[in-house]
This record gives sequence, C-alpha cells and structure tokens, in this order.
Amino acid sequence: MNIKKIIYLSLPILAILIFVGYKFFIQSEKTLEEQKMKSGGAISAKLFVVESNLLSNGINAVGTLLPNEEVELISEAAGKVVGIFFDEGTIVSDGQLLLKVDDAELQAQLKRAEYQLTLSGERLNRQRILLEKDAVSREEFDQVQTDYNILQTDIDLLKTKIAKTEIKAPFAGTVGFRGVSLGSFLQLNTVIARLIDHNLLKLEFAIPEKYASTCFTGNKIKFRTEVSAEEFEATVYAVDPKVDVNTRTITIRGLYNNSNKKLLAGMFARINLIINQSEEVLLIPSEAIVQEMEGKKVWMVSNGKTFSQPIVTGFRSNNKVEVITGLQAGDTIMISGLMQVREGASVRGE
Repeated sequence: MNIKKIIYLSLPILAILIFVGYKFFIQSEKTLEEQKMKSGGAISAKLFVVESNLLSNGINAVGTLLPNEEVELISEAAGKVVGIFFDEGTIVSDGQLLLKVDDAELQAQLKRAEYQLTLSGERLNRQRILLEKDAVSREEFDQVQTDYNILQTDIDLLKTKIAKTEIKAPFAGTVGFRGVSLGSFLQLNTVIARLIDHNLLKLEFAIPEKYASTCFTGNKIKFRTEVSAEEFEATVYAVDPKVDVNTRTITIRGLYNNSNKKLLAGMFARINLIINQSEEVLLIPSEAIVQEMEGKKVWMVSNGKTFSQPIVTGFRSNNKVEVITGLQAGDTIMISGLMQVREGASVRGE
C-alpha cells in the first residue's frame, strides 16, 4: 500500500475525530455555562481565611542518641572468679559490688605485713625512748623509722591490690551481657560487662559551618525517632569548638530526660534545632499560590468578587507557606477554582 492510499484512508478518520472533539468542547462549554447559571454566574471554589500562627524557625538535621555515661567494666586483677553479683540487663546502683576475684593469697600477705608492722611499731617506740636518753644514735632510730614506714607502704599496696579484685559499679545504670563465668580464670584487662546510664540521653548531630557564630547553648531541640510519631524535646548543652574539616560541619550535643525509658541509646533521630523563639506569622495552603513570571500571587475575595494580590513568601513546610508581605490576618483567598477565575469574577464558597 503506497503513501497516497494511506493518506486517503486517514482523512475520513481524522475528520470524524475533529467533529467529535468539537462537539465535546461545545458540550463542556454548555455544561460550564449551565453551572454558572445555576449558581447565579458565580464560580464555586474553596475559600481560606488567613490567620496568624506561631512558628519556630529551626535547622533540620539527623543525629544519634548516645548514653549519658557508658563504660566497659575491665578487670585490673588476674585470678579465679569467686563471685558474680549482678544479673544481665538489670539496674545496678552506684558502688554496687558486681564481681569478686579470689584474693586469699593477698589477704594472707596483708595479715603477715600487719603482724610485722605491729612488731616494727613496738621497736620504733623503744628506739624513740632510747633516743631521748641518748642511748642510741639518730642514724639507728632513722633506720627503724624507715623500716616501719616501708611496712606501712607495703600494707597500703596490698590493700590496693585487694580492692582491685572487686569490680564495683562506677555509677548507677543498666548492666549488659557479662563476658565471664563463675569459676573462670580472669585475665588482666578482660571485659566483664558494659554499664550504661540512659536516664539521660545525649543527642548528637552536626549542622553546617555557616551557623558556627550562632550561640546554641540552651536552645530547644525537637526530634522524632523511628519508634513512633511522638515528638520529643532536648536542650543544647555543648557545641564542639572546632569545625570538621572533612564535612565542614560543627557538632552539637543536647540532653534529653529519659527517665521514662521510652528511648534507647543508639537510636536514629530526625532533628529540628530551634534558632529563634516562636513568632507570629501568616501561613496559607501552598495550593493557593499562583506562580507567574513576575512572581507569586493569590486570588483574594472581597464582597464576593475576586482580585489578584502579589505576595512575597518565606518559610515553606509540607503543605503550608509563610507569607511575608501582601496579606494580613482576616483576608479571604481562594484555594480551588484557580483555573477559571478572572479579575472581578463572582465567587461562591463551597
């Protein structure tokens, strides 16, 4: 089949399509006119009354929740484990005994040293009396005094070694899984367990270096986690004084009171760091804004008639836009029917 035959066959089909499209357009125009007649010639549209709202300006970031205090409990003494006094995953108090290493040999050495110290003390007293009567030289007395002091030092050293056979909680918190068993031989620097204090949580995150000159200490932080849609609040307590040369950001830490134990250390957080205190602003639905070459405008309604109003916008959220100039509280604007509206048109609210 040649090209001419294809064209001849296509012409009737094209004519039919044009005729059907024309009839559809005429019918649509007729329907629109009928709707206008029914409503008295007014355009039906959704209207919105502008109100002032409280808005807090902030910086959005992501961060991590860290424990207030965290430590690995490590053995400073080698020996047989003779006592474990905690259950995994439980809360322990500050100074609570958690683990005991056999100290029988050290206790025996301590007792021996204490006996020797008693004898040395008696000898020192006799030497002092003799020194007062010039019966011994000063050198002999000093030697006895030195022997006594050395024994006292040995006793202090033994007591220190004995104290290291007891692992105590350095602060109140929750103890994790233990890495030793009762009766096992504990080597030096063996990790016994991890202790975490999460009554307070530290919220750590980074923001761009352009905010380095801003004082954030004391500012509020709004954040959410993957646990729920609930919003939590923390307070900035420290700002890293150095800018990270790799990311060009500054690190900030805030404190969150986790006494209700809703959150856990290590959780991911979506953060809004409040820069300014809440202020009154005008927010309108984003669908009310018409974008043109000259700028942005909205269609206002006054006494049932429409007119366009140029605006300047600022902050934008998911569905609201801040209006800086062009509107004031109490103004009525259109948020639908914007394709049909013209200057001076009549509008009927839905």
